[in-house]
Amino acid sequence: MASEGGENLKSEQDATLAQLESAGTELELFQLSGDIDDVLLDASLDEYQQYLDQLDAASAHLDALLASTAATLDELSSISASFKSVSAQTKSFQAQSASILEEQRKSEIVAHQIAENLRYYEPLERITRRLNAPQAGSFVGTKDFSDMLVTLDECIDYMQTHPSHKEAESYRSRYRLLLTRALTLVRNTFMAAVRETTTEVAGRIAAKQLNDTTMSALLYTKFRVGAAEMKELGLEIQKRANPPADAEPGTEGEYQSLMNELHSSFAACRGRLILPIVQKRLTETAQVPSSKDLVQFARASIGYIRGICLDEFELWSEWFHGYHGLYDFLESICEPLYDHLRPRIIHENKLSKLCSLVTLLQTRYLHDEEEDGPTDLNQLDFSALIQPALEDAQTRLVFRALAILREEIEMFRPKPEDLDYPRLTSAPPMSATAPLSGRRSSRDALTPLPKTPTTNDLDDDSGEEGSFSWTLAASRRSALKHCYPTLSRSLRLLSRIYRLVNSSVFDDLAHQIVHQTTLSLVTASQQISTKSSPVDGRLFLLKHLLLLKSQIVAFDIEYVTPDVSFDFSGVASTFWELRERGGLFNPASWMKLFSSGGLLPRVVENMMDAKVELDGQLRTAINEFTAGFAADMCKDLPKDLEKTGSRKGDRESMLAEAVEKTRMRIEKEIPILRAKLEQYLDDHRTRETLVAAVEDQVVQIYEAFFDAYTSQPPGKAGTRDGRVNGAAATVTTPISRKGKSPENAVWDLDTFAEWAEGLFNVALPNVEEEEEEDVDGDGSRVASRSFSRSGSL
Repeated sequence: MASEGGENLKSEQDATLAQLESAGTELELFQLSGDIDDVLLDASLDEYQQYLDQLDAASAHLDALLASTAATLDELSSISASFKSVSAQTKSFQAQSASILEEQRKSEIVAHQIAENLRYYEPLERITRRLNAPQAGSFVGTKDFSDMLVTLDECIDYMQTHPSHKEAESYRSRYRLLLTRALTLVRNTFMAAVRETTTEVAGRIAAKQLNDTTMSALLYTKFRVGAAEMKELGLEIQKRANPPADAEPGTEGEYQSLMNELHSSFAACRGRLILPIVQKRLTETAQVPSSKDLVQFARASIGYIRGICLDEFELWSEWFHGYHGLYDFLESICEPLYDHLRPRIIHENKLSKLCSLVTLLQTRYLHDEEEDGPTDLNQLDFSALIQPALEDAQTRLVFRALAILREEIEMFRPKPEDLDYPRLTSAPPMSATAPLSGRRSSRDALTPLPKTPTTNDLDDDSGEEGSFSWTLAASRRSALKHCYPTLSRSLRLLSRIYRLVNSSVFDDLAHQIVHQTTLSLVTASQQISTKSSPVDGRLFLLKHLLLLKSQIVAFDIEYVTPDVSFDFSGVASTFWELRERGGLFNPASWMKLFSSGGLLPRVVENMMDAKVELDGQLRTAINEFTAGFAADMCKDLPKDLEKTGSRKGDRESMLAEAVEKTRMRIEKEIPILRAKLEQYLDDHRTRETLVAAVEDQVVQIYEAFFDAYTSQPPGKAGTRDGRVNGAAATVTTPISRKGKSPENAVWDLDTFAEWAEGLFNVALPNVEEEEEEDVDGDGSRVASRSFSRSGSL
């Protein structure tokens, strides 16, 4: 349409231009101008009309758009309202859905819990049917059977941990019955297998004579067939036989009795096969001529039994996990050994045989934790099995030791030749300070000790002791040979039993031996003093006590607890005294007795520590010897100067003569003293120490005399200028000082002490040098260093 208007306009313009070109006058031009104006006006009106029409059309279109927009807005408003409604409904639906989902989740949890709980209730009927089936025994040992036992364990544990469930207790008891039934089937199957194998082996043994190899194959190889299967089967009971974790110590598990039945059944079947063989073998061993000797029989029989126990130990480990009940079974196997050994031990009177037996058991079969470390539970502890035999031997050993102590030491009656001192001292010199060895000799063979009459029990006449015996050096054997019989017997007895019995038992026994030996030596010393001389008696006692003291050092005797008792005699006498005085019902008398302890029993110690007693006796012997010899040397010195002489001149001459006689007697007695000491004591230091102690005693006696002499009142002694030992001397009797007075006067203390020191001429060796010489630890200087120069221990 627009193109058509443009074409019309162009054609009109072309026509107008043509008219303008054709107009020749102004009028024509004016007319043409008017026509053009009209045409232009018409053309403008058309354009404007057209534009107006367009505007009207656009306005109408816009009005339609506005109407449509308003309608759309109305629709949108309606849609928005609908959306809000839908949104609200959606939120409500979402909330309802969430609630439903939560309920669903809870329901699923409850359903799962119900299903989980029902899982422990559901197997009851199924397991009951399986265990009550006629062929339930054939079910034992299968994988399903093991799974069923695990299910029963889980069900029982669940019922125990959920006691609030309504039927929990009922189901728990029923499940326990089923578990007991199942484990009983296990026991029956296990025992049936053991009995079947035992019957087969016993029948084959009874059918024909078998050699050792065939017998071993039957007794052990046959039992190893199927042992692994039975071991796993028995483990089902063992796992359920353990007590709960919170059980008190010593409480057995609920099914331990079933496990014990397995052990006892296996042990009984094995014992039925093994015991006749063991009894026959031990009887044959006992009939061998060499088995008449206790130690030989013990070595052979114990070695055989140990081999049997090792085989049974290994077989047991193939049938069972752990070793509960094993040692009871092995003890039953050892019973025939005890039955043979016990009578022989009881009737054995030779101490050497008993010592050899104990040594054999201790060194070869006992476990020493200090040397071997802790016991390996997977290894046979044969020491526990042989312990009864060891205790029997030790008991008999202690009994024989006590009998020897009583018969040969406590009740010893010396012969005249036993008390023939000092003649017996002419025997070869003895070492008074050489101790017995306190260690076992593991390499040197036994060197027999010289036999002493009437002490056969202590003789080393047994060749069975071998390297397990105690050994004595040749010098020590000589010392024991020539000493008093009770001393040699006691030391030999101690050397025999040392480390063969419990340390506390040995200590008590050793204290009794030392105590009785000390008493016998004191008694012998008194008899020798009466028969020969007091000096010989004292030196005899001193010599033997020194030897005893030095020898017992090796035995490590601990302090013994005194035997304490209560003496109520004082209480009874107090009652009688109150009754006699009439104060029995007087409260004041009772209060006085309570405050003073009169109603308390008196504590009595029946036995002093033997080493303390020995030291006391040795101290007394030394003091009596030194004091006696010194008193004999100074017996010419007057004891009471006031009774010496009535006149001044007589008194002075008598005192001077007494001092001179004393010096002469000392000069005479010193060689006798040294000769006596050399006759009894071999150790130089011991002799010199005793000589020094006698010298000190002599000087002390003279000091007492001189103090009494210088303290005389003027009426009996005149004055004399001078000082004696720093004190004023008011005497008229001449006092000899070194280089100032005649020799026949009374010597002052310093002069006498210096003279005595030169005369006694004590030569004590250097102690440090002696200790260097004694580096071998033989203890040869123990006794000589046991008392000081003054004679005290």
